[in-house]
Amino acid sequence: SPTRTNQTPPPLILPSKPTPEALPPLHPEMRTASTVLEAQIAMLSAGISSGPIDGSLGSQTRAAVRAFQLQQHLLPDGELNEATKQRMYLSGPTFTTYQVSSNDLSRLMTIGTTWIEKSEQEALEYESVLELVAEKYLASQTMIRSLNLGVNWTNIAAGTVLKVPNAVRPVQRERAAVIKIQLGAKSLQAFGTSSNLLAHFPCSIAQKVEKRPVGQLSVAKVARNPNYVFDPAVYPESPEAQAIGRKLVIPPGPNNPVGTAWIGLDRPGYGIHGTPKPEQVGRTESHGCFRLANWNAEFLFDLVWVGLPVVVEP
Repeated sequence: SPTRTNQTPPPLILPSKPTPEALPPLHPEMRTASTVLEAQIAMLSAGISSGPIDGSLGSQTRAAVRAFQLQQHLLPDGELNEATKQRMYLSGPTFTTYQVSSNDLSRLMTIGTTWIEKSEQEALEYESVLELVAEKYLASQTMIRSLNLGVNWTNIAAGTVLKVPNAVRPVQRERAAVIKIQLGAKSLQAFGTSSNLLAHFPCSIAQKVEKRPVGQLSVAKVARNPNYVFDPAVYPESPEAQAIGRKLVIPPGPNNPVGTAWIGLDRPGYGIHGTPKPEQVGRTESHGCFRLANWNAEFLFDLVWVGLPVVVEP
């Protein structure tokens, strides 16, 4: 028979809720985020965008923080707490500088105000240095203005040095296995083969409920820096469109209606694309497509492939 002892058995330890993995040691040149602005910059390296960087803890930034917390196995409460900031790594200063070049100035143009005028232009480039620099550094125009209070934006010469957020676009690590679009949250997320979150972006959705395609779709075609075929049938509310009465080809460029990247879906007329107005993404509504900031559409473009499943959830 078993030998009896007077030793007390060790206490039973019940499993606790999942805890995040141990923090890796910081590289000497790395540091963690301490402000909302730094958090917005740091999340970019994880493929998570809060929309144009603005230093504000608004609804899109809170949604981005929740996505980051889920990615990092933290409590997804959207709060920028110490546990979350300790996982937001920065490899350089918060701000850097950008010198306006003559090439930048050569890209500037006045864009036509009508569909016909736009169709007659060779490209739809930037209208101002402010617009160009804000998009280059993934920031709101208000943020760029606030960092450069002494600048006369209507008369900028080549060589002008501007202060900008030190924002770097994320690096593609793998192709996506599925895209999920949540209509209620106005967000788009891409996941890898291990269900790991590769990207999170705010997005605009269709204004009319019947134009929102809930269910499973797939990527059918892709185009970088696309043109746009204007069809008056898509704009029944526009007297201008109805007066034109014919299709027009709108040239490519950052101010093209679908921005700098087009990811067409297997439902005619539907796609995921960029926009000339990144600060309105997630706040205004579209005719049916899913609209992202140009830089987010370009990053997503590198993750997708023809046939990729796209799941649209309510």
